Amino acid sequence: MERRNHSSLAEFVFLGFPKVGHARGWLFALLLLAYLFTFCGNLLTFLAIRLNAALHTPMYHFVSILSLLELWYTATTIPNMLANLLREKKTISFAGCLLQTYFFHSLGASECYLLTAMAYDRYLAICRPLHYPAVMTPTLCGKLAAGCWTCGFLCPISEVILVSQLPFCGYNEIQHIFCDFPPLLSLACKDTSTNVLVDFAINAFIILITFLFIMVSYGRIISAVLKIKTAEGRKKAFSTCASHLTVVLIFFGSIIFMYVRLKKSYSLTLDRTLAVVYSVLTPLVNPIIYSLRNKELIKAIKRTICQKSARAHH
Repeated sequence: MERRNHSSLAEFVFLGFPKVGHARGWLFALLLLAYLFTFCGNLLTFLAIRLNAALHTPMYHFVSILSLLELWYTATTIPNMLANLLREKKTISFAGCLLQTYFFHSLGASECYLLTAMAYDRYLAICRPLHYPAVMTPTLCGKLAAGCWTCGFLCPISEVILVSQLPFCGYNEIQHIFCDFPPLLSLACKDTSTNVLVDFAINAFIILITFLFIMVSYGRIISAVLKIKTAEGRKKAFSTCASHLTVVLIFFGSIIFMYVRLKKSYSLTLDRTLAVVYSVLTPLVNPIIYSLRNKELIKAIKRTICQKSARAHH
């Protein structure tokens, strides 16, 4: 087999969903519906919060940032998945593959940090209610959001640089539904133990530290809520945290198993299934969890839709 390095490797070929066969059309329709719902749901949530002064609070500020992040997060992978379901030759350039991997991991890391900031916000609101207005100011909210994005976009740089220096053989089929570090490492023509170790260290730091911080915050929140004497008070306190905790468990549950491991890959079917969970399912359920369970947000979304409709008629 002719040996080629990354500079001469023009493109990769996706295997994608190899066993869908005649169900390809149904899969395309389901994925397209999921993407449209995700896009519209998160866009409406973002606009409703930004256009309604009553929702300009720290909690809704972070929800709007999360919705914006999910718009970009899904845009890095799902349109390409949809295109690959229609194309016979499912290719992507070497540079394009690295860019997709970088932005996917950057936005994923940003979401880890943002969910942590949201947990800190809920901790202050419930456990330190008297200090909350003085501590969680608009300035601090802005700094926390900016810090989440900045740290997220800095995290994968070293991993991308290391992968870009790897030599690749003639075999260029990516056994995954989008470009990611594990399937790329499996195509390299040299020992990738250093890459695997670096990936593990970075992912373990980002994912496990943020998840631990969130769980500690919720441990203290639950302890504080249980001390509330009235059932109505406990219900109200829990309701403000339930949406965020649900998103945390779905998102972290899949990415911990996928990225905090010292092997290149487990079952390819399992990897693809987990990829669908954290790249499609989590962004899909976010607007459902945050909007349908929140009366204030539902009213704001209805007002936003009515205002847009009225302007369109004029």
